[in-house]
Amino acid sequence: MTTLLLPTAGGRLEPYTTREPVTWRKPAIAPSSRIAYAAAHVVADPLGDNTPGRPAAVDWEATMRFRRHLWSYGLRVADAMDTAQRNMGLDWAATGELIRRSAAEARDFGDPAVLLGCGAGTDQAPGAATLDAVVAAYEEQVALVEDAGAGVILMASRQLAATAEGPEDYHRVYGRLLGQVRRPVILHWLGEMFDPNLAGYWGSKDLGEATESFLALVAGHADKVDGVKVSLLDAEHEVRLRAALPPGVKLYTGDDFNYPELIRGGSHALLGIFDAIAPAASAALTALDAGDLAEYDRLLAPTVPLSRHIFQAPTFHYKTGIVFLAWLAGHQDGFVMVNGAQSARSIPHLAEAFRLADRAGLLPDPELAAWRMTALLRTAGVTG
Repeated sequence: MTTLLLPTAGGRLEPYTTREPVTWRKPAIAPSSRIAYAAAHVVADPLGDNTPGRPAAVDWEATMRFRRHLWSYGLRVADAMDTAQRNMGLDWAATGELIRRSAAEARDFGDPAVLLGCGAGTDQAPGAATLDAVVAAYEEQVALVEDAGAGVILMASRQLAATAEGPEDYHRVYGRLLGQVRRPVILHWLGEMFDPNLAGYWGSKDLGEATESFLALVAGHADKVDGVKVSLLDAEHEVRLRAALPPGVKLYTGDDFNYPELIRGGSHALLGIFDAIAPAASAALTALDAGDLAEYDRLLAPTVPLSRHIFQAPTFHYKTGIVFLAWLAGHQDGFVMVNGAQSARSIPHLAEAFRLADRAGLLPDPELAAWRMTALLRTAGVTG
């Protein structure tokens, strides 16, 4: 155990003593009662020019090593998603390289089409101002993902949100895409708390009307939809939506506030927080497979305060906490991010993330984590 001084939200320094490290077992087989994707972050090259607005410079070796870490715990990987800083610094050139490299790495563990889902969007065409242009941008990205051998996750499009005039335009665009894909895809409904540019997605700012539009789209193309990934942070809405989906279409929860009860109740998972809590998530899902609900609840309970802290408003800055925890856990050598996003959360916020991660048993080497936390505090001018 190690004791260090950590800042509080009130501006004081208080001693904190780390717990003994937890040894998490890797499963012999992947959990099977639920499908679970961890949305993975990218590791920035500490010697690259990752200042805001510059093309992303990625440490590819460390980025691929982290994906192997996730697969080793029996989780699938959702790549090139918002956790990887799509629309927040990861440009299309780096995204394409990420997809190709991740698919190649996945082959060491099995079928990339099963183990890896990759985001296909329209961010390479920021000026797309017609529905045809949006479709063309989507088609380019879908082709890259499919050619790499990965599964397709159709991401919500800022360009479509800006161009569409109503539900019928969303149906027109997605209908054309779903008519072309080689295998069933995951549809991604990302709420405006994650990206304010997506307000009114599916053609209405009224949640009920948007849901009706979304369900009509899914019902019309159920044979091409593996599942829907919903990130609205609204547990009651998710439960209703899950019950209304056509038979065979899965609900992948993206609710980083309420995931334990939603997964317990029948949702599958595609979560950014699983990047940070992979060992605990894997153990909990293994307990769920065995029907040990008490153990499932026990293992995930301490991860919830951590997740709610990491994803607190402004929610779209959660990536900073995810990368910070990967650094503390020793998965990467530096706390740097593409687009300079390591500056998006305060020192007190990061200090609380340290405490919560330690309490959840997610710092495999508490001494290393404490040393790194202390170094960050000193760099920030926090001494005591």
